[in-house]
Amino acid sequence: MSNPPIPGEVTILIAEDDDGHAELIQEYLEEAGVRNPVLRFRDGQATLDFMFRRGEGSRRQSGRAYLLLLDIRMPKVDGVQVLRQMKADPELHKIPIIMLTTTDDPREIETCYSLGCNCYITKPVEFSKFAETIKRLGLFIVVVQVPPVNGKDSSDVTRR
Repeated sequence: MSNPPIPGEVTILIAEDDDGHAELIQEYLEEAGVRNPVLRFRDGQATLDFMFRRGEGSRRQSGRAYLLLLDIRMPKVDGVQVLRQMKADPELHKIPIIMLTTTDDPREIETCYSLGCNCYITKPVEFSKFAETIKRLGLFIVVVQVPPVNGKDSSDVTRR
């Protein structure tokens, strides 16, 4: 589904454990004209492994630009912990993180913004509203400017 990256192009990362939601997000982003490469993670640990270049799976590439759509309720490591770890990292903190979740608890929203999320979007329960929300998000993604991320492999950093 994802195409090879074009230099300067933003890779969209979707951290979403619900297959149906992930498919709808990708479908509606495409309908909005988003043609960027997309990588999907089914849990928070896989997201962190990619970002910090750990484990067996694919790994973040230096010099690439990423934008993360992050659900809160995920297995292994929740989205708030993913947000916390990424925003605490000197290089990863500049990656835009958009919380895209069904959780509309004001305390969760406050926590995510205090940890550095760039935007918090509540997934509407109603299908047509969910579709419209994602299409509007896609219009935003088409025009947003995102800096590339460099940094060393996490195995080179002793504090992890």
